[in-house]
Amino acid sequence: MELRQLRYFLALAEECHFGRAAARLHVAQPALSQQIKQLERELGVDLFTRTTRRVEPTESGRELTGYARVVVLEEERARARMRELATGHAGRVAVGFIGTATYDVLPQVARTVRAELPGITMDLRGEVLAPELVEGLLAGTYDLAVIRGAVTDPDIRLTPLRSEPLVAVLPSHHPLAGRPSLALGALADEPFVVHPSQSRSSMYDRVLNACERAGFRPASLTEVGETATLVVFVAAGHGVALVPQSVQSLSLEGVTYVPLEEPESVDLLLARRAHRNSPASEQVAAVIEQSVSGI
Repeated sequence: MELRQLRYFLALAEECHFGRAAARLHVAQPALSQQIKQLERELGVDLFTRTTRRVEPTESGRELTGYARVVVLEEERARARMRELATGHAGRVAVGFIGTATYDVLPQVARTVRAELPGITMDLRGEVLAPELVEGLLAGTYDLAVIRGAVTDPDIRLTPLRSEPLVAVLPSHHPLAGRPSLALGALADEPFVVHPSQSRSSMYDRVLNACERAGFRPASLTEVGETATLVVFVAAGHGVALVPQSVQSLSLEGVTYVPLEEPESVDLLLARRAHRNSPASEQVAAVIEQSVSGI
């Protein structure tokens, strides 16, 4: 049996008339008759009783109708699914986010994809360090990644999303917490809570470079892996920190965010493979770009 024969058979079973069935299928009536006869020969049964006025399915024909409808429906569903995949309106997309993008970008992207691309299944993971995200892109673990810091690998393509200033995070009881802004040098004698060193986080170098340009090196450093933990450590009095402005969306009791008078800026980037990106991942990439511009 061919799928075309089943389509012809269903049309005739539903119309009970060769002329109407042929018109519905946009084929010549002799071609329809020939396909039905061939199907009957292949199955070894009569599927229709024919009179000069009407065509009626036989018992075998009525039995075949149920099977044929299932096959044709599944074929139509398969075609529709392939169209969705080809246009990027269906599929699975894995996206990783560095810690400082976890609290504002990730929720916005999740909401927008759910509303605009409901056929796409999202695998979202936040609080991931940038080197791990880049490795995951190359290995295929992630399709997209929101990162900071330059990537020189030619197999990774970067798209700038936004530039934002660094702000100081202070314990709420700190003497400088009530100021509308402060010079970074005012924190010269403070212990700092920072993201991981040894190239595990681009923020580590950005913070220390900013301090050096302000004329000091932090008296002591406490390294933590997650942005939320970093802010919690500040609230607990372990030191002060510098974070991108967007981290202020992480509202925790016991900390105050204070703008810097001459802030350093850090860039947020969308990373993806230079090649082999699915249509669905490109659709999500567009959502990420639009979402970040609207935050």
